[in-house]
Amino acid sequence: MRRSRFSEEQIIGILKEQEAGQKTADVCRRHGISEVTFYTWKARYGGLEVSEARRLKALEDENAHLKKLLAEAMLDNAILKDVAAKKW
Repeated sequence: MRRSRFSEEQIIGILKEQEAGQKTADVCRRHGISEVTFYTWKARYGGLEVSEARRLKALEDENAHLKKLLAEAMLDNAILKDVAAKKW
C-alpha cells in the first residue's frame, strides 16, 4: 500500500479547513489533492482528533499483525494435519 505524503495531523487540518466554511474545491486545489481523496479522508478521519487518529492507526497496524499471525498458525495447523493423515 502506498504511503500518503500527508500525515494524520495534516489530513485532519485539511478537513477542519473545509469544516470552517471554505469550499471543498478551494481546499483541494490549495493542498494539491483531488476531491475524491478529500472525501475518502473525510469518510475515514471525519470527526476525529489527532490523538484518536493515531490510536486508529495503531489499532489497524496491530490488527494486520494479528491477522498475519493467525494465517501462519492456520497454515502450520493444515500442514500438520496433512502429515498426520498420511500413512508412512
